[in-house]
Amino acid sequence: MRRAAGAVLISFALLATTACGGGDDRTSTDEPVVIDIAIKDGEVDPSGDRVDVGAGQPVDLVVTADVAGTLHIHSDPEQELPYDAGTTTIPIAIDRPGVVAVESHELDQVIVQLEVR
Repeated sequence: MRRAAGAVLISFALLATTACGGGDDRTSTDEPVVIDIAIKDGEVDPSGDRVDVGAGQPVDLVVTADVAGTLHIHSDPEQELPYDAGTTTIPIAIDRPGVVAVESHELDQVIVQLEVR
């Protein structure tokens, strides 16, 4: 009887562990999610894409721009993150689940939405 109960508990634990994965390893690791952002001649790429990240998971915003500017992160607290002309890597992490917009106020555009789980 104890063996059967133990086997059921082990099976349940394995099922619970695999069920959380959802096929998206990015939300379960400490590896940074890298988001490439290109800003040239007033145009931004990506433009409002949604990216899944885990709560607290590192995110590297790699900005390649023809002029210096600032990214605005609608997190709590909100963040203003400057970047230079050329390539700048901006590391961030969002601890609370929800959708967090990354935008350029200078260009009046949402660049990416981080869906934090």
